Amino acid sequence: MTFPPSAIACLLLALLPAAMAASAGFTLPSSSVNGAPAYKGAIAMDASTGDVLFEDRADTVGPPASMTKLMTFAVVQDRIAAGALTLRTPVPIDPADARMGGTQVYLDPRETFSVEELLYAMMIQSANDAAHALARAAAGSVPAFVEEMNAKARELGMTDTVFRTPHGLPPPSRRTAEGDLTSPRDFAKLSRHLISQTDVLRYTSIRLREFGTGVRAEPMQMVNHNKLVEKVAGVDGLKTGFTNGAGFCLAATAERGGRRVIVVTMGSPSQKTRDLMVVDLLERSFAALTAPATRAAPRRPATAANPPTSPLRPAPSAAAPAAEAPPVIKFSIPKR
Repeated sequence: MTFPPSAIACLLLALLPAAMAASAGFTLPSSSVNGAPAYKGAIAMDASTGDVLFEDRADTVGPPASMTKLMTFAVVQDRIAAGALTLRTPVPIDPADARMGGTQVYLDPRETFSVEELLYAMMIQSANDAAHALARAAAGSVPAFVEEMNAKARELGMTDTVFRTPHGLPPPSRRTAEGDLTSPRDFAKLSRHLISQTDVLRYTSIRLREFGTGVRAEPMQMVNHNKLVEKVAGVDGLKTGFTNGAGFCLAATAERGGRRVIVVTMGSPSQKTRDLMVVDLLERSFAALTAPATRAAPRRPATAANPPTSPLRPAPSAAAPAAEAPPVIKFSIPKR
């Protein structure tokens, strides 16, 4: 069942705990929940233009957890585009893949899966073992693949990002500085790239899918970790993340009426808080994009003197806000 936009406010209030419901009229989505910040950083972006609609500590650097798999997907797609892989390329499972732990599809060294099946496992089930297997198959080794991840980050202008894994698991030391690091702004750039240049939504928009059909006697039922898919109007991606060090993270996107919004939040204290903040930002963003004052002007017909241009432009760069700078919000706050 999909909730229409008009029902979102009711959905929010129904799910909010009493302490949060009492403050449902907050002026900024960064209000605290039970005394704790709702997130460490957040950003909302118009996917077609790269315009930032809302940002609050968007350059705060922290671990992305399993959102890292979005960059793994991007690099695998580059390898496919280069002809080094195809979706049907068989990937024999290695013992190292099976030892990954955390969320997984329980790969076995006696099994072989296609690149496509492993992509579904990585994006729907958030399978760490599938991410490890894809990295190894795409670049020959995981360290070589991670180098490609960081090269891709530089290409996309992700200046606050460093990758050390293809899956987002914390390092053995549990020291944040030794693991994957990024910011909400950087992951909004990555999300925008994936939406415009790849078929990532084909994978992230699926709520339920079996893994292992034709290979296993009993296929595994995968359930999308992004609980907003098929629950909130237009949401069709992208990727959740959680570790104790990262908190609850989500790079989300939704399309309504030909407009698409990207929202990234990092460091929420709970899944419920994270999801409610993302829904709130999506609603406010779409309201801003459809308001008369922000509606795009009609395009002129393409001619030789006026050649067609891509609706996707590079996201504008922005300097990190001062430590005490107030949140930037570029749309009005609807009354509740």
